Amino acid sequence: MLKDNKSSSLKNENNEVVKMVLSKDDMLIIPAVDIKNGKCVQLVQGKPGTEQVIIENPEKVAKDWENRGAEVLHIINLDGAFGDSERNAAVISKVLHEVSVPVQLGGGIRTTEDAVKLLDMGVERVILGTMAVENPENVRILADEFGSERIMVALDSKDSMVVVKGWTEKTDRTAPQFGNLFEKKGAGGILFTNVDVEGLLQGFDTQPLIELLEAVKIPVVYSGGVTSIEDVAKLSKTDAAGVVIGSALYRGKMKFEDALKYQKTS
Repeated sequence: MLKDNKSSSLKNENNEVVKMVLSKDDMLIIPAVDIKNGKCVQLVQGKPGTEQVIIENPEKVAKDWENRGAEVLHIINLDGAFGDSERNAAVISKVLHEVSVPVQLGGGIRTTEDAVKLLDMGVERVILGTMAVENPENVRILADEFGSERIMVALDSKDSMVVVKGWTEKTDRTAPQFGNLFEKKGAGGILFTNVDVEGLLQGFDTQPLIELLEAVKIPVVYSGGVTSIEDVAKLSKTDAAGVVIGSALYRGKMKFEDALKYQKTS
């Protein structure tokens, strides 16, 4: 039986309740902390062996983003995504103890039990990928027990079709089609990644995002190809509830503080 955690809330160092519900009226600037082999890394298009950035002590990286103004952190267990869901558990625990802002986390969540374990550890929002696509009912089960706001579904799009299993297998549905399905199942948000441009630092086309935004009522967070402040400005003109930024920050293509100028919170 899953634990009833609908009323769970996170408090910061001042004992203030931290907002964790996404809203289409907001646009949060969310730094990414991708973890592989216990280190913070940035890959090109999610491919192992393409590390562009390698930094020790991911928990300190996460705390630095919080100190610089991040209101939410985006953590991906890359080893989990590649099949080793237990690796990095200790590092993830360190991150959760180090920061006081909400953390959304994905990578290697293959069962409802995996999701429950992370939620019980202190993760505020789990990001479900392959397990949701393969069995959408898992989304309903977790949303019913923990509340929709704690359940996000990752829709990774390549050549206009959703891909799974570390972007290695293509499905027969588009992001808007899956978005409609998961909204009905109770997902509280969608993480939309444009795999075609992820990690390439070459910018992106907003049309795939706009098509998804028009298809669903739940908040959508965008990821993939965000390279410049101009890209952030472009996203601020859409109804995206947030934008995840990784490589551009770590490789000095933009300053986090400049990106924060486009953050909208209600």
